[in-house]
Amino acid sequence: MHHQQDTTIVLRLRDQDPSAYDALYLKYYRLLCVSAFYFLRNEQEAKDLVQNLFLDIWDKKLFLQFHDDVKGYLFRAVKNRCLNHLEKQQTQSRHRKQFAVLQEEYSHPAAGHQPETYDELYHALDEIPAQKRAAIQFVYLNGKRYSEAASTMGISINSLKTHLKTGLRILRGEIKTKTD
Repeated sequence: MHHQQDTTIVLRLRDQDPSAYDALYLKYYRLLCVSAFYFLRNEQEAKDLVQNLFLDIWDKKLFLQFHDDVKGYLFRAVKNRCLNHLEKQQTQSRHRKQFAVLQEEYSHPAAGHQPETYDELYHALDEIPAQKRAAIQFVYLNGKRYSEAASTMGISINSLKTHLKTGLRILRGEIKTKTD
């Protein structure tokens, strides 16, 4: 019975019937929120993630990818989005820690010099080449994923990684030069 209802909803979605979208939302929203909460352990993040999934279903016409098992598709989509969200959080946390280490190195120089403010760190950042600076700012300061930063910069992910690696090396050199 549920499978027939889902099949009917999908057919109506493909006909661009907004009431079918409402039916799908009402049928699965709460269940998907519970599933997302299981992964995220944050009620608001779970609700936001499920809401975004439903927005994408309509806006990006994800319903065209529905086949026999709509419920299975929705739960897999929520699970994948949750795992991606958690991975993004871990990446952002790792980047913040790496940048904090860089700030700590700068705020406690070995030679006994004390920088006046973090403005000096940002000034050192301004001294490195533009592409490398942009890569550092997008990833470490703005918390963008590699793919987002690379897309924004119009380069490949591998090029972005190279810019980050050499940019951080240059930045450390700039900081070390100023503190010596």
